[in-house]
Amino acid sequence: MFDFAVIGGGIVGLSTAMQLSQKYPGCKVLVLEKEKHWAAHQTGHNSGVIHSGIYYKPGSYKARFAKAGAKSMADFAIKHNIAHEITGKLIIASDSSEIAGLEKLYQRGLENDVPVKKMTPAEAKEIEPHVACVQAVQVSSTGIIDYKQVCETYAKELEKMGGELRLETKVTGLAFGGSVHVIETNRGAFEAKFVVNCAGLYSDRVAKMGKADPQAQIVPFRGEYFELTPEKRHLVKTLIYPVPNPDFPFLGVHFTKMIDGSVHAGPNAVLSFRREGYHKTDFDIPELLEILTYPGLWKLGAKNWREGAMEMWRSWNRAAFLKSLQHLIPELTDADIVPTHAGVRAQALKPDGGMVDDFLIVEAPQALHVCNAPSPAATASLEIGKEIVARVEKHLATSSMTAPKAPELQPA
Repeated sequence: MFDFAVIGGGIVGLSTAMQLSQKYPGCKVLVLEKEKHWAAHQTGHNSGVIHSGIYYKPGSYKARFAKAGAKSMADFAIKHNIAHEITGKLIIASDSSEIAGLEKLYQRGLENDVPVKKMTPAEAKEIEPHVACVQAVQVSSTGIIDYKQVCETYAKELEKMGGELRLETKVTGLAFGGSVHVIETNRGAFEAKFVVNCAGLYSDRVAKMGKADPQAQIVPFRGEYFELTPEKRHLVKTLIYPVPNPDFPFLGVHFTKMIDGSVHAGPNAVLSFRREGYHKTDFDIPELLEILTYPGLWKLGAKNWREGAMEMWRSWNRAAFLKSLQHLIPELTDADIVPTHAGVRAQALKPDGGMVDDFLIVEAPQALHVCNAPSPAATASLEIGKEIVARVEKHLATSSMTAPKAPELQPA
């Protein structure tokens, strides 16, 4: 019998499990992950950015947790010798039509207490000599990190505290008997007093297994990247972002200097034909039918069909993708980019076509289901874990479940 079982071995699940062990020393914590290694999906395929919190609605979880997470993540990296760098980033207006949008971002940065600074084209070029812009905003708290290493460290810290970590263990069923959850897996059944679902791309399915209603469905969006050739990495010193389309919940194609020195360019945002579809040819018929028959997807498409069509065109047309990159760095040529990995974003979509625009944690008897945790969840993983621990405390205070107690020390 475990005190806590966490489903999902990505960065949010491992952070949560680690912090539950810290909060309740001596408790029995179990982490279940279906893959052979940690951070196999969203965490391991993202761009490795420590986000500042500039984009998000003031007061939202994303705004508060990203800002706090930028600091706590950097502090964690320093403490555990994890490769990272606070590089700062530029958000640039390429022409006069984007200045109003850039000004709104600047004001939002001020509202969210994010360190922002307006820059002239000449000032921007002092930081990024190859950008073309009419105005820019610098965000100094943005950085880069190796999130796989962060996850491995979370797992090691959890193991030191006695946590049990199970890889290659896929959850197939979840039932609550009034006081205990029975978790069915391909490697047998486990019992736990409290369950935290951090299953990412399958979080809504796990929630429904546990009789919780997230009132949204995960719809997967693939983000495809190019990488600059080694000879052209000098074109990008830090991170360069465009002014995003305010009606589309993605940040637009941008340049990211990675912690290994490489420079990634992307991502776009296209509908994936399976939840873990990292290639254009990946599809799963049952999952595709589930995606295509969801009313929310068609309502989203009706509102954003132009943007969606442009994203699909960029996915299949390399010249169109390059043109988006040249919007930021005009001298870039086709010979300067090569395709690299893709990621898949688990985006919760409401039946009315609205995207869930904040982290979503659904409460159930002796369970919490994290049903929307796309970017900036990696940056905010320590803060999300803190929030979950705080909610667990409230559950323990109002339910018949007793808080786990540390084992008593035996006399020598």
